[in-house]
Amino acid sequence: MSNKKTRNKEEENLKITTIKLLEETKMRLEKLREHKRESYDDLLRKILYVLNVVREDPDKAKKILEKISELRKRMIAEELEQKKEQEKENKLE
Repeated sequence: MSNKKTRNKEEENLKITTIKLLEETKMRLEKLREHKRESYDDLLRKILYVLNVVREDPDKAKKILEKISELRKRMIAEELEQKKEQEKENKLE
């Protein structure tokens, strides 16, 4: 079976659910995003992964968290730069 067919078969077996979060929890999750389009499911999977790594290798988990922090800082800087460029373009129009 081709890779695409396998992936479609797996996706058919996945079920999507809704969970309720406090606004504060949502904001805290958003602070862990490495990029704008990262889903809450991706964020929660990342958190669970880090928690599992902490149990086995706390130093490795710390490195993962530092990398996430680095990527987050870079994303924020890029967003600010894009916002500044957009404001400049708007002023020129």
